Amino acid sequence: MFYVYLLRSKSKKDQFYVGYTINLKKRFAEHNALRSKATKPYAPWEIIFYEAYKSMSDAKRRKLYLKTTKGKKALKIMLKNSMNI
Repeated sequence: MFYVYLLRSKSKKDQFYVGYTINLKKRFAEHNALRSKATKPYAPWEIIFYEAYKSMSDAKRRKLYLKTTKGKKALKIMLKNSMNI
């Protein structure tokens, strides 16, 4: 399975990160172990949303969509309570 996930920074609540991986637990641990340049400054992170896909291309397409303005807007509507906690 391929996972698309949304992280929220615990230190800077308005900072989010969208990514995809084949091993969600391992990748999440890497983000919190400061092994990712993109997320290092905002660690620690929490997972607030993820989706699973059989196809890598479907997961990549979904990740790219969620990074667009329209995708971000959809996430904010879908996860209104989770993103404002």
